[in-house]
Amino acid sequence: MKTQALPLQVHSPAPDLERIDPRYRPVWEGRPTEQQRALYLYFLPHRSSQPALAPTRPRVLKWYCPFADQRTFPSGHRYCINVYTGCGHGCLYCYATAYAPAKPSPKPDFVRHLARDLADLDEFDVPPAPVHLANSTDPFQPLELTLGHTRQALNLLLRYRHRFTTVTLLTKNPALAATPDYLDLLRALGRLPSSHPMAAALAASGTPAVQVEVSLAMWREEARAFWEPGAPPVAHRLEGITALRAAGVPVVLRIDPLFPRSPLPLNPMKRLSDFDLVEAHTLAELEQLVRFARQVGVRHVVYSVAKIVTARDQGLRPPMRNLLEVYRALARPEPLVWRGRSWRLPQRVQHQLAKPFLGLCTRYGLEAKHCRTNLLQTA
Repeated sequence: MKTQALPLQVHSPAPDLERIDPRYRPVWEGRPTEQQRALYLYFLPHRSSQPALAPTRPRVLKWYCPFADQRTFPSGHRYCINVYTGCGHGCLYCYATAYAPAKPSPKPDFVRHLARDLADLDEFDVPPAPVHLANSTDPFQPLELTLGHTRQALNLLLRYRHRFTTVTLLTKNPALAATPDYLDLLRALGRLPSSHPMAAALAASGTPAVQVEVSLAMWREEARAFWEPGAPPVAHRLEGITALRAAGVPVVLRIDPLFPRSPLPLNPMKRLSDFDLVEAHTLAELEQLVRFARQVGVRHVVYSVAKIVTARDQGLRPPMRNLLEVYRALARPEPLVWRGRSWRLPQRVQHQLAKPFLGLCTRYGLEAKHCRTNLLQTA
């Protein structure tokens, strides 16, 4: 049953912005009254007696990051659809393990709930915004082969295409995205009719209406098997990316995350193998990835430096415990940064680690965007 919109009705005067939590108020400020009202009705709890309202939705079409302070992380009005709960890839470094369950599962009544959320967009006349599939789970993980919830979600997005600017899919399984059924949907989502409210603006800026971001940080299969035990093999991802590009689907390559490389700048010098860790990528292997990205014509590459994540269900797993020891040695005399259930290298050390990679991107004429910049620039 739909909750009654109290005290604000669809045709009521402008919402009381002072009641919105100051962290999220920038999303409303400066917008036309009708857009303020629509966003107020769609994102904020209707029955709450709290003095300050924060974005919350009971179903599956979510504010991209309901925990982000818009004053410091201005992601604005954008959506995320996490098709599944958890992910079957089991990547040791995944930030989502801090809050997602280790075992993946479908969401109860996912398709029905998504359909109701999308109908609400029309009812409240919410202005179009980007939608991401997904920030906490791979939409093309093995569950998709039997359940098809991502395919059904894309069909629903196509039906309500006028409510979204761009559609971005993030995956480690581009080969599934490149199969005929999904390719047809991706092509359809990428064709905006002239009546779409953002068609002219996106065309003028050269921004594709749909894109697939593919995560591929390792060139060697041995490294993939160690750090991403359940993810598709490297060769399958290369084939999937090539097939998507051959079909004309825009692709962004996420060479993400970046890991420390041997020999480690320590005294005495050490290698990752001294910490019982498999080398994630050498500089020569990163060059192979950059060269491949240039050859197939990706839009740009995305990077960030790996975080040491404390998994919700398992705590700090042994390889990540060993990598934490490496990070502490690299950071000395500075401490590591602890934020969001994860340890991070100081900015100085992150810059040193990323600099050679960024040099490769420059040499091959590829734009490299930090993951945060990439998100905030998605129109």
